[in-house]
Amino acid sequence: MRTPASPILLWFRRDLRLSDNPALDAAIADGRPVIPFYVIDDADAGEWAPGSASRWWLHESLIALGSRISGRGNRLILRTGPAEAAIEKLLTETGAASVYWNRRYEPWSTGRDEQIKSALKRNGIDSQSFSATLLREPWTVKTQKGEPYRVFTPFWKALRTLGDPGRPGSAPSHIPAPKAFPETDDLASWALQSTAPDWASGIRATWSPGELGGQERLDAFIDTAVFDYREKRNLPGVHGTSRLSPHLHFGEIGPRQVWDAVVTASLAKTGSPMPHGVETYLSEIAWREFSYHLLFHFPKLPDQPLRSEFSDFPWAENAEGLAAWQHGMTGYPIVDAGMRELWRTGWMHNRVRMIVASFLIKDLLVDWRLGEAWFWDTLVDADLASNAASWQWVAGCGADAAPYFRVFNPSLQGAKFDPEGIYVRRWVPELAKLPNNLLHAPWTAQPIELSAAGVKLVWGDNQGEDPATIKVRVRCWLADGRRA
Repeated sequence: MRTPASPILLWFRRDLRLSDNPALDAAIADGRPVIPFYVIDDADAGEWAPGSASRWWLHESLIALGSRISGRGNRLILRTGPAEAAIEKLLTETGAASVYWNRRYEPWSTGRDEQIKSALKRNGIDSQSFSATLLREPWTVKTQKGEPYRVFTPFWKALRTLGDPGRPGSAPSHIPAPKAFPETDDLASWALQSTAPDWASGIRATWSPGELGGQERLDAFIDTAVFDYREKRNLPGVHGTSRLSPHLHFGEIGPRQVWDAVVTASLAKTGSPMPHGVETYLSEIAWREFSYHLLFHFPKLPDQPLRSEFSDFPWAENAEGLAAWQHGMTGYPIVDAGMRELWRTGWMHNRVRMIVASFLIKDLLVDWRLGEAWFWDTLVDADLASNAASWQWVAGCGADAAPYFRVFNPSLQGAKFDPEGIYVRRWVPELAKLPNNLLHAPWTAQPIELSAAGVKLVWGDNQGEDPATIKVRVRCWLADGRRA
């Protein structure tokens, strides 16, 4: 029975922030004590439980969230799933009469949440869910026929016609606490981060997980890059993108906050809410929305081609090619640079993501789902909606897809978008001494040019073929006698 003293359980999920958090705001507005909690729900997520890089980030983000909650007079309770059982136990232990949370949209999550809501209702427990992850709920953006969109441009137009998403809320100064807290798991017991070996040193050096880290990155992007975004977003050698994707994925910052901050800064600087660079950037935020729109309406997106005619495509059995791709040892500089950046930092520039995905699918003829799985484990921003939609886009079997016959030539793409070789030289240092005109196609160099740069080419198993035939060829190179 609900009384003025009965607490509210506040379930944190992919909303690991205090500002612009509708469930938190509603719980505080109710006036009762609040018990914030997080459930590690690998059992519910099944095969789409967080990968290794995501688990590293989650550990750091929960520390940051716990610290922010403690600074407001409360504490974060950690429990192990399944979520329904964890919530039931917390209700018994605390006497709480309500459970609040912000919605998620993965297929396993939507079904589970409905089951939890039904169970709570049967037991007389109030449950309320809110929107914190997206600008608009997936079911509110529809075609004139009331159907989901499958092409981005009309989706983007429809999203804009719905108007401004509204001003984001600020973080509360205080979160009312109960008289006594339930027990909490020790975060270290979840073993989210590997220590033997510690493979995350590069990730640790690159990122600052947490709400404050996300806000700092947004501020820096607005100060330095957003107005040039259209011109620089495809150049991996410069800091031309926001790198907000992991912060958005974990809900350390919300899309409404990003939208409002960018538009406000644009109005102050240019007098226009959406000059070209800003509009282009916000359209990328809308691509994220579109991906969730697709996942919600087509829940088999992560596993099955959206276009059914691709279901029986004869993918190659190419374990050697897949391994070379995974470890950045294909011999194609821009591909290897991207895969090594991913391995080292848990992130990859978006233009390079398209290049490496095209190479795996259309040059090595490897099933796109194997690439999707590798990204799921290695990306700190591994997002089920964006990951699945993007891989299907490159493969040509998804919504708004690139034609299946379009191939991103890695040498031409490298020369076009990394003309000075800044990106390749950083991540493939064994090629650093090659001149720009050879850097993206070192196999075209003369022996004397290779020798001068300290590079020795080593070909794969295709020595008898025409060297100009580069399709489905995997090369590697040695520098100073050492494999990278």
